[in-house]
Amino acid sequence: MHNNLNNPDRIPARLAAAIVVAILLTACGGGEKKPPEPKPGAEQKAEAGKHEEGKHDEGTVIKLSEAEAKRAGIQLQALQPQSQADVVTVTATIRANQDKIARVASRVEGRITRVLVNLGDTVRAGQPLASLDSVALGEAQSAFLQSQASHRVAQTDFDRAKALAAEEIIPQREFLRAKAELDKSSAELRAAEDKLRLLGASPQRSGRAAAGFEVHAPFAGTVIEKKATTGELATPSDALFTVADLSRVWIEANLSEDLLSKVRPGANATVRVAAYPGERFAGKVTYIAGILNKDTRTIGARIEVDNKDRRLKPEMFATAVIETGTSKDKVLSVPDAAIVLLQGQPTVFVQERGGFEPRPVELGDKLGGRTVLKSGVDAGEQVVAAGAYALKARLLKSQISDEH
Repeated sequence: MHNNLNNPDRIPARLAAAIVVAILLTACGGGEKKPPEPKPGAEQKAEAGKHEEGKHDEGTVIKLSEAEAKRAGIQLQALQPQSQADVVTVTATIRANQDKIARVASRVEGRITRVLVNLGDTVRAGQPLASLDSVALGEAQSAFLQSQASHRVAQTDFDRAKALAAEEIIPQREFLRAKAELDKSSAELRAAEDKLRLLGASPQRSGRAAAGFEVHAPFAGTVIEKKATTGELATPSDALFTVADLSRVWIEANLSEDLLSKVRPGANATVRVAAYPGERFAGKVTYIAGILNKDTRTIGARIEVDNKDRRLKPEMFATAVIETGTSKDKVLSVPDAAIVLLQGQPTVFVQERGGFEPRPVELGDKLGGRTVLKSGVDAGEQVVAAGAYALKARLLKSQISDEH
């Protein structure tokens, strides 16, 4: 038997088969193999997806009580297709009316003796703004008084010569000489008066030269710049005050080339500024430049707006909405305040399932305080027109609470 085991050729066939089976069982672990767990089928996956989706939707619907909605200022608006006037929206800057702005300077060099108005004061037409003393004006006034005295003497000589010539007491030659002297003195007097007026002063006939004078407001307006200081020397080249009539202002905008065909002089426009949210200031396009700015590739346009309450200030930035005179097809639009950003996506809140559901939307043109919605909502749905930011804050708060 021992010899049979050592000789593989002599091992019986049944024994060899048993040995092979034993080796295989040892390599495979020797135990029963557990059946694999069944993988979920397509129906199970779809059911799980529906469950998760339903769970997400329920989490994004914000439910408020009637009192909470009232405190948040929630206001709903039904979406209805409406025809909208086609408009052009551009950024602009408020300027003073350049036809009603004046830089007031002294016509002659002089020392400022008194400043009579302050920056921001409203002034009347002809109101004195400052008092000055001028050596040149004093000299011109003295020259006028001398010319005035010479003219009186010449007039007396002429009257006497005329009377004597009429009685043939003096030769005609003396009469003509007296007349020539009178004409000369009259011309000198007129020249002295004109010089005073050119210097901004009125002739003083009191017999004493005066060097003091005043600068006046050329029209009613507001002092928007003041450089006059008591004691300083004023010159004709330096403005002491800038006076502007701000009852009507210019809104200056730049139109790109593609907008030029849409805007015409006389078109109605509305202007908005950040200082007065929600307010609109009506105006009209009064001017479109005749030349293109080669650096910015834009064309200047001007809108004039009434500003009787002086709320619009020069150099404010503004947004101008200009009507083109045409209308768009019926579109769905919401107030600008209805749109909020959630994770960088424009979103509106729609009344849904007893609450308010955030709905991503695609934005279109801005039309005078409203924005067109290209997609994301349907006609007839109730959209939150006011109070959207309160809902956004509540949604973000709930998301932070879920994360923690």
